Amino acid sequence: MRRMTLLVLAALAVCGPLSASPTLAADKLRVVTSITDLKALTEAVGGDLVEVDSLARSTQNAHDLEARPSLMIKVRRADAIVLNGLDLDDWADVVAQGANNPNVIVGAPGRIDASRGLLVLEVPRSRIDRSMGDVHPAGNPHYTLDPGLAAQVTQNILEGLARLAPQNRATFERNRQQFLARLEEAMGRWNKLLEPYKGAPVVVNHNMWLYFLTRFGLVQAGSIEERPGIPPTPSHLVKLVNQMKQERIKVIVVEPWGDLKTVQRVAQEAGAQAAVLASSVGALKGTDSYINWVDSNVKMLAQALK
Repeated sequence: MRRMTLLVLAALAVCGPLSASPTLAADKLRVVTSITDLKALTEAVGGDLVEVDSLARSTQNAHDLEARPSLMIKVRRADAIVLNGLDLDDWADVVAQGANNPNVIVGAPGRIDASRGLLVLEVPRSRIDRSMGDVHPAGNPHYTLDPGLAAQVTQNILEGLARLAPQNRATFERNRQQFLARLEEAMGRWNKLLEPYKGAPVVVNHNMWLYFLTRFGLVQAGSIEERPGIPPTPSHLVKLVNQMKQERIKVIVVEPWGDLKTVQRVAQEAGAQAAVLASSVGALKGTDSYINWVDSNVKMLAQALK
């Protein structure tokens, strides 16, 4: 009998810490985001009350993600999913369906669309088809690159988190306000850095930088890709080089996953330089938070334009 009691006590001692962990985990909302930008913004709002993972890696082109079983496993136990929307992450619907998680299906409280209420750029005014390349019917989806839109994006995230944990709404609101205060202070620095280059023309590799350039008064004058998502033809590159020479365009912005070899060749022929900017949070060293990410891109672009 004494031996049995000792065995039971030993088992309880081993299981004790394990049984406590679900209670601790239950205090946090498990959130999955489609891209790392939204992961950073969700963490800024949720703070210690959320546990956030991203489906896309920071070095990936989010358009091209495959709905793999490993992503479905991430979503299976999530309380919420934060989506970019505007057709950037349609693959997330396949992931959510495959995860068999009622929390994140269309219409569920845990499904958060971060694009709600935004002023979307480049909304097509005519009929589009696949021959036009990677053109999005709802408009350009790369709004997270504009720090001026972070207030609305974080408000959308806050409302979604508060639906699931209304008792924590005050904390979410306080976290958001503290983040926006830091962002506003940083905006002053960024505007000052890029102020001397307002109106300057810039060529991009892929049509994802419009929000960022527009925010700081720069002009997107051309693109390495003749059509979004489609490799350029030699004739297009010749025309682009001539345009850059005529308009004295000195910078081509390219993503870490872009065709850097082609970009550098065009830059060399046009007498310009390639500026590799972080296309998402974490894509380059020192860009592990939203503010650090924008800060790095502003400094890199200002240096290239100097």
